[in-house]
Amino acid sequence: MKFYDREKELEVLRKNQERSKNGGVFTVITGRRRIGKTVLIKESERGNKKLYFFVQRTSEKSLCRKLAKAAKKDLDLYLIDSGEFHDLFLQLMRYGENENFTLIIDEFQDLEKVNPSIISSIQEIWDEYRSRSQVNLIACGSVYSMMVRLFQDNKEPLFGRATSRLNVRPFSPSVVKKILADHNPNYKQDDLLLLYMLSGGVPNYIEVLMDSGAVTFEKMLDFVCSPESVFLTDGKYLLVTEFGKEYATYYTILELIADGKNTLREINDSTGKDSGAYLEKLERDYGLIKKNRPIFSKDNSRDVRWQITDNYLRFYFRFVSCNQSLIELNEYEALKEEITSEYSQYSGRVLESYFKEKMSEEESLTGIGSYWDRRGQNEIDIIAVNEKTMKAIVAEVKRDPKKANLKSLENKTELVEGLSGYDIEYKILSMKEM
Repeated sequence: MKFYDREKELEVLRKNQERSKNGGVFTVITGRRRIGKTVLIKESERGNKKLYFFVQRTSEKSLCRKLAKAAKKDLDLYLIDSGEFHDLFLQLMRYGENENFTLIIDEFQDLEKVNPSIISSIQEIWDEYRSRSQVNLIACGSVYSMMVRLFQDNKEPLFGRATSRLNVRPFSPSVVKKILADHNPNYKQDDLLLLYMLSGGVPNYIEVLMDSGAVTFEKMLDFVCSPESVFLTDGKYLLVTEFGKEYATYYTILELIADGKNTLREINDSTGKDSGAYLEKLERDYGLIKKNRPIFSKDNSRDVRWQITDNYLRFYFRFVSCNQSLIELNEYEALKEEITSEYSQYSGRVLESYFKEKMSEEESLTGIGSYWDRRGQNEIDIIAVNEKTMKAIVAEVKRDPKKANLKSLENKTELVEGLSGYDIEYKILSMKEM
C-alpha cells in the first residue's frame, strides 16, 4: 500500500531534520503499535543519511553488537564495540560533530528493559554534545505509558530534552474512505463501514486487508476469520505488551466495557473489587478508554459511561475474545457466522462513532458528544456545537434512515437545557451520508 496522509507530521520531521544541521534535535514519536510510526519516519528521511536501529529486549552486549552492525551497514561507520551502549552512543554523537545524520531508535522504551542506566547515559551524552553535534535523534515508542514517563515525568533523566513530540493518530474517516476507493472504486457503504469497524483507521490493519485483496465486505470477513489473521491475535498481544503481569485485570475490565457493562458500579459488581484506579489508568496513562458524559454536563458529573477508544480493540473484545473456543477448534466459519449475525446491531454503534469523527473533521466545532437524561431514557446520538457562532447540529444515526424519526428528535432536543439560544440544524445520518 502506498503512503497516505501525515502531511503535518512530515512537515515537523523535515523541519527538524533541517534544523539538525545547526545543532542536535531530539524528536519523540509515540503511537500504538501498527499505527505507522516507522513508515512515517522512513518516508520523512527518504534520501537522507540515517541509521535505523530497532531495540529488542535482549542483553546489552547483544544489543550493542546489533547497533554496531547497523552503523556499518547504514553509515559505513565502524564502531568500537565495548558491549556497553554508553560507549556506542558516545561514538555516534562524536561522529555527528562532522556529519549530519538521523539516528532513529525504534521501540526506544525497551532500552530501559535492557539496562535502566542506558537512559541516563543518553541524557548525559546528549547534554554534552547536542549543541555541537548535527544529530537528528528520533526516539520512537509504542508503549505509550512508558514513553510519557520517560520524557514527561520531571523525575526522569530525559525530561525536557525533547525538541518536538508527535503522537501519531489513526487515519481520519476521509483518509480511510480514500484508501478503500483507491483499491475498490465501486465499494459499497458496508465495505467502508466494516473497514472502519475493523481498523479504526490504524494503517497497518488497513494495509493488511488491502494488500491481501480483502476490499469488500465478504472478503474482509473471510480474511479476518482465517488462521493467519492478525485480527484474531493482536488484541491480547497489545495488552500483554502494555501491561505485563497485570494484563489479566485490565483485560477483564475491557471485556466488560465491550460487553456493555460500562459504568463503575457495573464493572465493580462484575469484578468484585473497586476498579476505579484501573479505569483511571486505562484512560490517563494508556488512552485505551475514555469517559462519556452527557454533553453539557460538568466535569465532576458522576453520570459516566466508559468506552473503549480503539475500534479494533472494541471489535476484538466483542467478537474475538469471547469466541476463543471457536478459534482454538479452527471453527472459522462459525466465528464468521457469529460476527455476521450481530453485525447490523453492532455496526449501528460504530456508525455513530464514524459520524462523530467525520463531523469533527469537517465542521467547525467547539464540542461534540451524545446526550442522555439521568434515567437514561431521553437519548440523542450526536450533538455538535460551536459556542462562538451559537450554531448546533443535532443528529440521529440509523443504518436505515426509514427507522429514524425527525419529529421525535426535535421533541427530545427541547428537553436539553444546554441548547438554549442555539440555532439548531437537525439531521438524520445513515449509511448514505458516509
